[in-house]
Amino acid sequence: MSIDKDQNEKSYSELHRPASEFNSRSDYLDHELQIMKPRRFRLNLPGRDFRFELEDLVPALAGTIGIIAMYSAVMMSWADGLTQAWDHVNLGKEFAIEVARVEMLIPALLFCILASGFINPRANLAGNHGPMIPLIGTIALAGAHPLALALLLGVFGLLLSYFKGGSKLVNLTSEGVAGGLLVFLGFTGAMSQIGEIQSWATSLQSADVAKGSMGYVGLVVLAVNIVLYALLARVNKRWLAIPACAFTGLIIALIFGAGFDLVFETEMGLPNLNPVYWWGSTTEGWMLGLPNLQHFIASLPFAILAVAMWSPDFLGHRIFQELNYPRRTEKVLMDVDDTMTMCSIRQMVGTAVGGGNITSSWGTYMIPAAIAKRPIPAGAILLGSLCIIIAILGFPMDVAVWPPVMRIALLVGVFLPLLEAGVQMIKDTKDSQSAGICIFAAAVTNPVLAWALAMLLDNNGLIGDKERSKKLSFADRIIIPAGVLIVCFIAMLAVGMLEGQYGIPALL
Repeated sequence: MSIDKDQNEKSYSELHRPASEFNSRSDYLDHELQIMKPRRFRLNLPGRDFRFELEDLVPALAGTIGIIAMYSAVMMSWADGLTQAWDHVNLGKEFAIEVARVEMLIPALLFCILASGFINPRANLAGNHGPMIPLIGTIALAGAHPLALALLLGVFGLLLSYFKGGSKLVNLTSEGVAGGLLVFLGFTGAMSQIGEIQSWATSLQSADVAKGSMGYVGLVVLAVNIVLYALLARVNKRWLAIPACAFTGLIIALIFGAGFDLVFETEMGLPNLNPVYWWGSTTEGWMLGLPNLQHFIASLPFAILAVAMWSPDFLGHRIFQELNYPRRTEKVLMDVDDTMTMCSIRQMVGTAVGGGNITSSWGTYMIPAAIAKRPIPAGAILLGSLCIIIAILGFPMDVAVWPPVMRIALLVGVFLPLLEAGVQMIKDTKDSQSAGICIFAAAVTNPVLAWALAMLLDNNGLIGDKERSKKLSFADRIIIPAGVLIVCFIAMLAVGMLEGQYGIPALL
């Protein structure tokens, strides 16, 4: 009791002890998490409020590799979709790389370094909304405008954050439902990355035509990295997985002769940082001009859907911290509502200056940071600095998006840890029942509808822990879960997410 009182009264700098005083590095990192007292929306300084450690480099590198891959995928999807949707628009790879570099410069400075590093270290970095990437082509063809979408998404996100809706939904999601969601996301994501690696490998053609396809390269890359990941887990060094495995994938691919597929095209320099260039006319930048009312109407259901999908995304990252951090570290866990606020502002600002990312909590940063037992601020500053340096250099982006690097990084840094965390959360029969229904519903529809439906059933005692439902209010059992389910369903129906699989036409 006296120890807790002493810790509450003393500052972080007073409670800090050198690593040499601890029995192990892990004990030192645990102690650092327990004594930190982040200042919310006030200036946090290195030395006084947090320290830089060697472990901070790992989530910074992992997040940088992940975000280059994600941003590149997003911008290429916008380029392809808008070129199909608009007669006068012709966008290609050069456009996509330039926009990705804009996203890596200004938002990295404002929201990684300043916001999450110095102003509010409890707000996770605003990264990329991965589940929305496959929808970008549909968004463009529906007549939406990237800037209109960003403004709507930002406003809806700020409203949800102001009314504490994000943290409320997190608290209403049981461990069984959350575990099932993580298992599904982890498994499907892992299978997707494995398939992408094999597709890349089989597309390669040996220099000796008689030897044909080089599909075996993908198999060797995967096999070696599975062994490496297992060894890192065995010695409690999983936080090294992204840089170690990504580098290993690069070296193996080069050794086996796949290097001819790696092309350096991006030159050193700064992208155009003038917002008027990107949005000011129909001949420059995005070639779309400023959005009108019709663009906002077409963007509306997609904005609702993106914000509705934030809560399960944020939930997974918060839970991953809780599973890896020691006890008495509540003060350094990411705040869901503050993260939502930062994501909303970053969405509007990043797109206004010329970007095109659809943002969410930064998983390729948070998951390695949680495994490495590191809080948000120091790694955020390092990550933001790396993004700025790489955006200026240019050529590292070509390496980071090469399949044996990018796919392996996502596999070992995001999807396998998600799968492991989900399995870890399913502790008994009640949890397994909720998790099973969530996984089944996700396979039938998609993870967002599955999460909303399983939460409604679980909170009413129809699945999972029946005693838990008795402790919830009527709003927590019926109104909020049902409302979320209805909103998600209508938004998905409106934009045609159920059309391809079930033949239900889009409302718009």
